Amino acid sequence: MRSPLPDSPPDPLTTDLRPATSRRADVLAVIFALTFPTLAVWIYFVLLTPYSPALQKTAYTVGKVLQFGFPLFWFLAIQRCRLVWTKPSAKGLREGLAFGAAIFAAIMVLYFVWLKPIGVLDVAREPIRDRLFGYGLTSLPTYVLFGLFVSLIHSFMEEYYWRWFVFGQLKRFSPLWVAIVLSSFGFMLHHVVILSIYFGRRTLPSVAISLAVAVGGADWAWIYHHTGSLYGPWLSHLLVDVAIFVVGYDLVGGHFAP
Repeated sequence: MRSPLPDSPPDPLTTDLRPATSRRADVLAVIFALTFPTLAVWIYFVLLTPYSPALQKTAYTVGKVLQFGFPLFWFLAIQRCRLVWTKPSAKGLREGLAFGAAIFAAIMVLYFVWLKPIGVLDVAREPIRDRLFGYGLTSLPTYVLFGLFVSLIHSFMEEYYWRWFVFGQLKRFSPLWVAIVLSSFGFMLHHVVILSIYFGRRTLPSVAISLAVAVGGADWAWIYHHTGSLYGPWLSHLLVDVAIFVVGYDLVGGHFAP
């Protein structure tokens, strides 16, 4: 049976908006997509911590392949829809650039003017360093290359996953605000696991950054919804990731090999 469609802007990557799946099947797919990233992060960040870095990296790679492969598998093989790329939206790029630049500036000011002087993030220095070194990121060039990968490629994959698939599927059978809230909560949830490793559970940095992630996800979902393009959210996400890597380097850069 084909799912009924709500009155909302068409998904910009879809040329067939009537999937060959039931509403129940699509709901189950979204539930899986909302929860799997958190499970995967818990496995390679928590469960496998006592084991070798090689095993952790393997689990990370497998988790990412499953996570980012699932939306296309579901969309193309199960829903039997077709895919088409759209041109960048000038409005979306402007909004993404404005939001991303504002968050970039806010992170720089908050960290270098306030958080760094009072040392509130110092607790994360050793866990971050250990994680980077465990993955073989022991020098500035390798750190920069990893930062470029995360900022340019991984950020797009996250937008494709959380905004195009999770949010896009949710708004087919739920009100817009519900789709925004649920997709942003799922986007935040797997970050909570990572932040608890670096800053501890229920600490002020963990809670504040987790909420900031949710707000960012909600804004990117809104930009994607009303501009019909992933490029704006991607640009914004890219800038935020660059800011995070700048802060990360300031925290652990002194430990890198020359």
